[in-house]
Amino acid sequence: MVDRKDLGSWMSGPDTSHISKYPGERLGLPETGVGSIARAGRRILALIIDWALCMLIGYFLFQGAALATLGIFLVEQIVLVGTLGYSVGHRIVNIHVVRQARAGTTEFAAAGLLAGVVRGLLLCLLIPAVITDPDHRGLHDKAMNTILVRRG
Repeated sequence: MVDRKDLGSWMSGPDTSHISKYPGERLGLPETGVGSIARAGRRILALIIDWALCMLIGYFLFQGAALATLGIFLVEQIVLVGTLGYSVGHRIVNIHVVRQARAGTTEFAAAGLLAGVVRGLLLCLLIPAVITDPDHRGLHDKAMNTILVRRG
């Protein structure tokens, strides 16, 4: 027979035991400082810097064609994030992209060229970057198991 205690109560509220205290805790990252998850302010500022730079390049090379700006942005993401782990904007705001070496571990490695390609393509679609999880990872990061962390 089902008892009232089996059903719980609306007064007890939702179960919050699985919710982490800060973004990145479930990934084994520190709450603040070097290696912590890059927050939205830094991410947005890096994106603005990258987009402005790509617009400037597009203006001089392609007379400001909008599609050219998107293409330049994609190439920047693929080449720089794929090889160095950061774009120009990331470098200016002191963040970089790393990849979990093995799922469920706290070992991290360089993002890699494939991650640069997939992340860049998904970033150009915009929506995957806007949909985030509790660790502030967008769908573009989840797809390649990458994390945007603070450098310092």
